[in-house]
Amino acid sequence: MVAFQGLDSAAVSDALDKLGLNGQALGILPLANYAQPIIGPAFTVKYVPVGDPPGTVGDFIDDVAEGDIIVLDNDGRTDCSVWGDILTQYAGLHRIAGTVIDGVCRDVARALSEDYPLFTKGRFMRTGKDRVEVEAVGATISVGTVRVQARDIVIADANGVVIVPRGRAEEVARIARQIENIEQDIRDRIVLGEALRVAREAAAYHLLQRKN
Repeated sequence: MVAFQGLDSAAVSDALDKLGLNGQALGILPLANYAQPIIGPAFTVKYVPVGDPPGTVGDFIDDVAEGDIIVLDNDGRTDCSVWGDILTQYAGLHRIAGTVIDGVCRDVARALSEDYPLFTKGRFMRTGKDRVEVEAVGATISVGTVRVQARDIVIADANGVVIVPRGRAEEVARIARQIENIEQDIRDRIVLGEALRVAREAAAYHLLQRKN
């Protein structure tokens, strides 16, 4: 995770593009305009429609480690929530870094007041109890059209969510930092009065995220 410190989701997204990796979680939005990115390993959970007898919706959280980012695959459902204030309270007390949901949350007042990072497809008050249940923990899931394996690296901020395959993390972080350094050079040049066109041309800006 240290390799991604100081990088945001936009820089990582450009690096993913350059490497031809699909990691941008389409349609997963931040609950608030968080000032800093969260970065951590994915703790994956797969939800399915409820069975008979019904299973549970949230007991997995006892196994989540400090610093993990919980990633919930509810198949994009927006008709029932899989995250509420009790889970938010528990996650905050146990220093879980944040939660990403391919689905919706509820009880957002606590998450907002406690600044707990939530990234979802929206919010809806109807409970998921007796509608969905946890099928698997630690399995490969899908969130916002992105494949997520347990312990993949999640970077999430006010721009959205990106997922980096753990086996490519060092490479992605290195390229993201190179891109960010070039963009910072452009910023420095325009502060000194250089035309944007000239600064971008000098840095080959339009080619930064193009595949090699």
